[in-house]
Amino acid sequence: MLAHDRNQNGVNRRKLLVAGALTLPAIITSARAQSAITSADETARMQATDVEARILRVLAGLRPPIGFAGQPHASLADRMAALHVPGVSIAVVHKGAIEWARGFGVVANGGDPIEPDTLFQAGSISKPVAAMAVLALAQAGKLDLDTDVNSYLRSWKVPTNSYTDKTKVTLRQLLSHSAGTTVHGFAGYEAGTAIPTLMEVLNGAPPANNPPIVVDLQPGTRFRYSGGGYTIVQQLLIDVTGKPFAELLDETVFRPLGMARSSYRQPLPAGDLRNAAMPHNADGDPVTGGPHVYPELAAAGLWTTPSDLARFDLALLDAWAGRPMPVLSQPATVQMLTPGLGNYGLGLIVRSSSPHRRFGHDGVNAGFINSMIASETGDGAIVMTNGDQGDVLVAEIMQSIAAEYQWPDWIRKERKLAVVDPTLLDRLVGDYRLSPTMVLHISNVGGNLFSQATGQAKFELYPQSDREFFTTAFDSVLTFETDGSADARRLTIHRDGQDYPAERIP
Repeated sequence: MLAHDRNQNGVNRRKLLVAGALTLPAIITSARAQSAITSADETARMQATDVEARILRVLAGLRPPIGFAGQPHASLADRMAALHVPGVSIAVVHKGAIEWARGFGVVANGGDPIEPDTLFQAGSISKPVAAMAVLALAQAGKLDLDTDVNSYLRSWKVPTNSYTDKTKVTLRQLLSHSAGTTVHGFAGYEAGTAIPTLMEVLNGAPPANNPPIVVDLQPGTRFRYSGGGYTIVQQLLIDVTGKPFAELLDETVFRPLGMARSSYRQPLPAGDLRNAAMPHNADGDPVTGGPHVYPELAAAGLWTTPSDLARFDLALLDAWAGRPMPVLSQPATVQMLTPGLGNYGLGLIVRSSSPHRRFGHDGVNAGFINSMIASETGDGAIVMTNGDQGDVLVAEIMQSIAAEYQWPDWIRKERKLAVVDPTLLDRLVGDYRLSPTMVLHISNVGGNLFSQATGQAKFELYPQSDREFFTTAFDSVLTFETDGSADARRLTIHRDGQDYPAERIP
């Protein structure tokens, strides 16, 4: 600027020096500002590089929740291929913010790539989102969580019987799966088939594919997961507000939290379907007709993205810590995140203890399997998949994220491998009947033992003795009854503190 003045305007040397003296502080200030900008840019570049390095380590570090010493890690691409899962979408929360969100694979075989804003069916992750709307209405004085729900229901009532005569069903019980209501989950409806009304679902009347939703346990005495209970909640919200459920949730939860890609519209409008993942079965084949339709919106009807679910989690973390959030107060959030029977709060599973408490939920619809985890430390992750073997993949991705971000109180169980004579394995091979409709097939492939239940994926079995084998996909041990010289007569599956015996089929 000074040289320009001298050359263009003929300013004399004295004036130039005076001007220079007068503008020196401004020049210094400008230089400092430029230095600060440069430093900030460099910091941002370094942070971006660090995040990219973390992403690469996560993608290369997949591991099962149960393992053994020396077990190699696997890549996301390899595991997606092995498990026939075409697409995965991930959002990682770190230190109270979304650190990264990426899509991997494709919406369908030969289709467009998964992007961070690609829609997935959330399955049962629909439930905590619906629960937030209930708590918002309770906070506004429009609902009481401990009042008989039949006092709110207008178009349908919970059928009365000896259980409800003794103890009335409440919203608190329905949200915490302790109301004694039936119907665990819903199968949805293939495209082109008749879709029942909500009333037909509640009554179990055709074309609904579920039995009637009734109370067959004493309310408030036992945890039993019930999608049927959340369907009662859906009808109650419609009756109380007079609004369609999808519109109510958009108004109460999605817009206030900035969840712009979330919707309970079923079926999804054609325009949105163009940017949605398509479901696939365990073999990687497309689910017939595409996404199933779920009129049971509160239980299973949410379409969303990992980033939107991260916004949901972050809002809860804010309110839990006493920071402002647009939908719930801290007292309402504390109610939602206080575990009751079965470690279930009001819509969410809550585990561990302060300062490492965490909440979350899994979600399964036909061809979609997902998981959502958030910790009061400000870390968490959401993983969504469009394949029926996504449960195995999600667990391995979560383990990799937990290891990379050093999640506290997140322990991977390791078992000891035994050396077993391969000739003994053939004595264990065969079919074992778990139930009238479930058979467990045990096979020996190249000196390695595998198990596959009817309609499910095949899992490798690892020996911890010549009679005991474990899987790495979940915490389960199979014990074969044999003296080592004769074929096994039966096996017992030990899982979650329960024993499941199975007789060998001759």
